[in-house]
Amino acid sequence: MSETAAPRKKSQRDSTGRSLPKIPFWAQTFIGLAVGIALGFIARNANVEWLGTTLDEVGSMFVRLLKLAVPPLVFTAILVSVANLRNVNNAAGLALRTLGWFLATSLIAVTVGITLGVLTDPGKGVDLEPGELPEGLSNGDWLDFLTGIVPTNVVEAFGPQPKVLQIVFLAVVVGAAVLSVGKKAEPLINAAEIVLEVVQKALWWVIRLSPIGTAGLIGNAVATYGWDSLKPLGTFTVDVYVGCAIVLFGVYPLLLAAVARVNPLRFFQGAWPAIQLGFVSRSSVGTMPVTQRSVERLGVPKDYASFAVPFGATTKMDGCAAIYPSLAAIFVAQYFGIDLDLKDYLLIVLVSVIGSAATAGLTGAIVMLTLTLDTVGLPLAGVGLLLAVDPILDMMRTATNVAGQAVIPVIVSARDKTLDLDKYHNPRDIDAPDDDPSGPADAAKPVPAQPDRRQPVSA
Repeated sequence: MSETAAPRKKSQRDSTGRSLPKIPFWAQTFIGLAVGIALGFIARNANVEWLGTTLDEVGSMFVRLLKLAVPPLVFTAILVSVANLRNVNNAAGLALRTLGWFLATSLIAVTVGITLGVLTDPGKGVDLEPGELPEGLSNGDWLDFLTGIVPTNVVEAFGPQPKVLQIVFLAVVVGAAVLSVGKKAEPLINAAEIVLEVVQKALWWVIRLSPIGTAGLIGNAVATYGWDSLKPLGTFTVDVYVGCAIVLFGVYPLLLAAVARVNPLRFFQGAWPAIQLGFVSRSSVGTMPVTQRSVERLGVPKDYASFAVPFGATTKMDGCAAIYPSLAAIFVAQYFGIDLDLKDYLLIVLVSVIGSAATAGLTGAIVMLTLTLDTVGLPLAGVGLLLAVDPILDMMRTATNVAGQAVIPVIVSARDKTLDLDKYHNPRDIDAPDDDPSGPADAAKPVPAQPDRRQPVSA
C-alpha cells in the first residue's frame, strides 16, 4: 500500500456477516454533541432534575479523567520534546521561529478582540450582580505569577491541585540537563518515553469516551444556563464566539494559504478531530495527544511535532489569552464606567502576547483575566461578572487554542520545506486501525510497505 493510499477501516459485522463501516471519531463526537443538546433542553424545559444531575456527573467525570493524566503527561511530554531537539537540525532556530509565530498570531488575535470590543460595547447597559469569586482568588499581579512558576517543592507541583506552570518549568529544566549530560542520560530519556507511552495509552481510552463526555458536558451547559441566563451577557458572549471564529476560520486559513502556501481545507480535514475534542473537553493539555497525532498526519516531522505541540498546549492560547481577556477587559471597564485610553489598550496587547503561559492549557482562563485586569488597573470583582457563562465561552476559546497549536507547526514546517505535502494533501482518518494514537510499537517495528506505520505515539 502506498503512503498516500486510503487505509483500511475497522469494521463490525451485522447479523448476516456483512462488514459495517466504523463511524469516524469526529462523527461520534458530533452525535454526542447533538444528543447532549437535546437532553439538556429536556432537562431544563421539562424540569427533569435527575437528568440534569446525570448530565452534570457524566461531564464532570470525563473532565476529571482528562485532568488525572495532566501532571505525568505534561512533564514527560515536555521533557521528551526538549530531549528530542537533539535529533532536529538547527533546533534553536526552529524553536525561535515557532515562538515567533506564537507571538505574531497572538498579536493578531488580541487585535481582533479589541476591535470587536470597541465596535460593540459589550459592557454598556449591563445590569448584573457579580458572582462569587473562586476560592483563593485574591489578586492577579505579575509578581505572584512569575514567582509561582518556580515550585517550592516537587510534591506540591504534582499535588491534588497540580500546578501546570511549575510542572512545565521542572520538565524544561530536566530536559535541558538531559541534553547537557548527553549519552549518560539516555536511560532517563527512555524511561520518560515509556511513561509517556503508558499515559498516552490510558488517556486515549479516556478520549475514546468523548462522545459520552460530550453529551454530558454540553447537556449540562444547556440545562444549567439556557438562553435566559445568557441574555445579560449576550453581546459579550457573541463577541467571544465571533472573535474566535474570525481567527479560527479567517486568520488561520489566510496564513496557511499566504504564508505556508497550502490548502487550508486540508488542514481542517486533518486537524478537525483535535479542534472538536478541544471544544467539548475545554482542555488543551487533555487534547494534546490528538492534536499531535493530527499534526503528524498533516505531514509535520515527528521530532518537531513532539516539541511544538506540547510547547503550544501549555503556552499557545489565542482564545483564552488573547481574544477573551481583551474583550473581558473592555466589558469590565464599561460596566464600571472606566474609560480606557491608548495606553490601556497597549497594556492589554502586551499582557495577551507575553502572558499566554498563565492559562497553562487547563480549563478556564481566570488567571489570565486577573492578570489583564490587574495590569490595566481594573476591578478584580469584574471576574465575578463573567463566571456564569465561562464554561460556554471556554468551549470556543479552547477550540481556537487547539487550532492555533496545530496551525503553527504546519506553517513553520512548510516555510522550512520539511512539510510532507503528500501527507498534508491526503490526511488520514485518526481512527485508522493502524493509527491508534497510543500505539508506539510501530516505531520499533517498521513495515517497509507501509511507511506511515513508523509514526510513533503522539504526545
